[in-house]
Amino acid sequence: MYLKNRRWTFISMIGKGVLAARLWLIAYVVLILIPASIFLYVYSQRYSHILEDEVTRSMLQTLKQAEINLDHQFGSLSDTSNTMFLNPKLLQYLSNSIPYSEQIDALKELRYLMDNGQTNSNVFRVRLYVDESKLFSHERVNFFPKDTLKTRPWYETVINAGGRLVWTGVYKESFIDREDAYIYSGIRLLRDPDHYDNPSGFLSIDVDAKTLENTLSTIVLNKDQRVFMIAPDGTIVFHKDESLLGKKLESEAVLQAIATNKEGVSPIVENDNQQYVVYTTVNATGWKLVAEVPKKGINSRATSLNQFSSVATLTGVTILFLILVFILLAFIVQGMNRRVQTVIKVIKREGVAGLEEMSVTPDGDFNFLEKSVDHLIHRVKDLMEETYKSKVQEREAQLRALQAQINPHFLYNTLDTINWIAIGHKAHDISQMIGGLARYFRLSLNKGKDVVTVTDELELAKVYLEIQQTRFPKSFEFVFDLAGKEESDGVQNEGLQLDSYVIPKLTLQPIVENALLHGIRKSKGKTGKITIRAYIEGEDLFLSVTDDGIGMDPDFAQSQLTEPRPVMRTDGSGSSYGLYNVNERIRLFSGEAYGLCIHSQPGEGTTITVRFNVSATKRSSSSLNE
Repeated sequence: MYLKNRRWTFISMIGKGVLAARLWLIAYVVLILIPASIFLYVYSQRYSHILEDEVTRSMLQTLKQAEINLDHQFGSLSDTSNTMFLNPKLLQYLSNSIPYSEQIDALKELRYLMDNGQTNSNVFRVRLYVDESKLFSHERVNFFPKDTLKTRPWYETVINAGGRLVWTGVYKESFIDREDAYIYSGIRLLRDPDHYDNPSGFLSIDVDAKTLENTLSTIVLNKDQRVFMIAPDGTIVFHKDESLLGKKLESEAVLQAIATNKEGVSPIVENDNQQYVVYTTVNATGWKLVAEVPKKGINSRATSLNQFSSVATLTGVTILFLILVFILLAFIVQGMNRRVQTVIKVIKREGVAGLEEMSVTPDGDFNFLEKSVDHLIHRVKDLMEETYKSKVQEREAQLRALQAQINPHFLYNTLDTINWIAIGHKAHDISQMIGGLARYFRLSLNKGKDVVTVTDELELAKVYLEIQQTRFPKSFEFVFDLAGKEESDGVQNEGLQLDSYVIPKLTLQPIVENALLHGIRKSKGKTGKITIRAYIEGEDLFLSVTDDGIGMDPDFAQSQLTEPRPVMRTDGSGSSYGLYNVNERIRLFSGEAYGLCIHSQPGEGTTITVRFNVSATKRSSSSLNE
């Protein structure tokens, strides 16, 4: 009887310990969890407002980038108009005093002048409105009677501008040599040099409305956005709804919102709908570029950005909760341990029968403790899985960050080359260069994917070298060696099945660029040969780039794979751009054992070999069918 009473006494002590734990948890909920939840809610609301401001500011920056592009286009068109306007032959041939016998020659000269103006890729057509006394005034392709402009709504504005360029809004124009089209025009008055007060005609630079549409299509603010352009007087000069062109904007709220400043973001309420008006001014024309975005779209975007902060805060609160729970459990377990030790002593004295009697308790406290520990174990397992997923996401983010750091010097050099070709008026070369550049963009962007097939990567290297051959004619040659077979006129795909393997995009291009610019172009003769190979040995895929340029010191070459930035020479120029970047991306893609290997000696050229794990590059059946 004594031992039985003693046993229930011990069980009662354990029950009191569990009751104390419950009181600690209630205190935690009242004093910590509820205040923390209130704080989290207030913080989330405040952060949402801040994010909303940041989102609208980002939208304004997107709109301003489009405005910069438009200013550049209008500037180019203005230069074309100014060049023709300042040509002395234009005013000479449009003079009312020119004899009939010379008008045929004048027509030829004017036609040549207009053809030159139309070499600008943005120019849809150049038109001259001349006096009806001219023999060619009714040609109606490039030449029109000037009196036909009097019915246009902007005629008086052009007259009052006194020769300054006036931009019309988008309007529909009929042509006898092609289908009707929507265009906008830059028109200026031309004066007779012999009779200055008498206008001799009008010069019109016409632009396809699709040029505006293509530029504005790059503006992506929200799926419910409405983007349009209006003149200072409120007339709609561009809108996707062609029926609104030339009409006054009906929304007084929008007009009032954009009337004060050149650019900004203004909240308005129209038809019980809350929305933001984001606007900026195109300096070349004075038009306002306007975007109407529903507020609910901005709120959803801010909410998506706020999710990360909320998850981070909730994780912090959860960790604090777990820490306090562990502390509470430590005190509880310490107290229970003392009681359990006493119970163990009783069990040793009473035997297993006493243990079996103690396992059945009216309160079920041991069962509750067991369930609590089981829940804690599952919670820790979930946290470990979350930590693992975070590491994987961090690794993917690091790979993307390295992918985004490819040096854009090649783009700038190519555009510079196109500019010089354009100055020389060599239209065929310009077309060839632009075509190569378009292929380069298509292959390098790869629809936003981070990996490409080996065939596409080799094709990208080929396109790059072809463009550079245009830039540096007769300075180098290149060949592709696939499975021991050299090809100088294209990338072959025989035997190796290169379409079956994928690698990080822009792997070869930085290496090929170094071979050309830092190997061959810095050699004494500035000429040489580049060989690109692709082959498989065992379980590894190899890509190599070999040049017979100036080479480099082996120690210096190896440093390019360990230093995140290029070593700067005394003249301030860098070398081997991007090798560290490429090496790190390959190691992240295939593993630490893979990457770049450089073999080089001064005066003997350089070979850079890229090594991949075949299993890491092998495409799945689903990706092959994409």
